[in-house]
Amino acid sequence: NSNRAAICHLQRQRYGRRYPVLLVSTDGSSVRLRYSEPKRILMMPLDSSTLPEAERKARLRRHFPTKPKAKEEETFERIDLDTYKKFWKK
Repeated sequence: NSNRAAICHLQRQRYGRRYPVLLVSTDGSSVRLRYSEPKRILMMPLDSSTLPEAERKARLRRHFPTKPKAKEEETFERIDLDTYKKFWKK
């Protein structure tokens, strides 16, 4: 009902405002459309099943980098104490 909006506030979560956005697909073509959020460019996700195997693995390596290896802690067993003997004497 049109009178309902005039009497009280709107009862909807999202408003009808749409913003002009440039949508770019994976082949490079672009389309102007109206989107609910104010953004300049939207990129379509790349379908990894159409890529060659080497490029697909390279993209996966970039997205999921390897975890840094834990550094090995230095223990006193491997340290030669005779090299530091000169610092003990006064």
